[in-house]
Amino acid sequence: MDDKTKGVLFMLFSSLSFAAMGATVKLADEFTVFQKMFARNLVSFIIAYYFVKRASLPLFGAKKNIKWLLLRSFLGLAGVGLYFYSIDHLYLADSSMLNKIHPFFVALFAFLILKERLSKAQIPAMIIIFSAALLIIKPKFDLSIIPALAGFASAMFAGAAYVFVRLLGGKGEQPATIVFFFSLVSVIVTFPLALIDLQTAAPTQYIYLIATGVFAAGGQFGLTYAYKLSKAGEVAVYNYTHIIFSAVIGYLIWNEIPDAYSLIGGIIIIIVSLILYLFNKKHP
Repeated sequence: MDDKTKGVLFMLFSSLSFAAMGATVKLADEFTVFQKMFARNLVSFIIAYYFVKRASLPLFGAKKNIKWLLLRSFLGLAGVGLYFYSIDHLYLADSSMLNKIHPFFVALFAFLILKERLSKAQIPAMIIIFSAALLIIKPKFDLSIIPALAGFASAMFAGAAYVFVRLLGGKGEQPATIVFFFSLVSVIVTFPLALIDLQTAAPTQYIYLIATGVFAAGGQFGLTYAYKLSKAGEVAVYNYTHIIFSAVIGYLIWNEIPDAYSLIGGIIIIIVSLILYLFNKKHP
């Protein structure tokens, strides 16, 4: 088996793991969003600490990069919190579709912050993608729109966080250090918030809580090795199978069937992403 095939398999594993994480977040309904975030990041913290120590890397990065590490961490934390909130209140497929528009926010923020050039295809793609997102959000003038807006905002914060990961990489920070710092900040911030409304839950709820952290770690592990073994352009498009996995899991567990508007919006997002992927592959 060549490295490209291995990279695709790791990306599929990552997508399935993140879809399973979304399911366990939704199943752990006796816990608050902050309690779920704390559990998810505590597992990531332990794993990241192991890799940082094993590679003899600095735990907290270079002093000059602390402000960027903190900014990346808070942006990422906001993204995770909003995503978990949207999972709790939307169909699993809908929250997944909204979150998966984050690559287009990466391109937008990279243009604004890092001064990276936008290709001719990216600008119309962004307009179409955001229009498709409106089909999923289905704007209304009442509070029912909040979960969908949270899902959309989670993609925006995630996109900004990934841009600062790229910035930190250019400043010499290693991925393991960035992940450890993010996990540490997340655990510190969410711990006191997780103590609010703390109460005893059913044993299965604790299993779901732990599984959330395990699946999140599996998703990150798969993603890291996918990009390590293959070129980003060869495997990135397979990341959108997350939407398919989420839709299947949502149907099997909760009998969730997204409405026609959400389905059309999701199909548009996948098609435009695929076209942009093929364009970028042809015009690197």
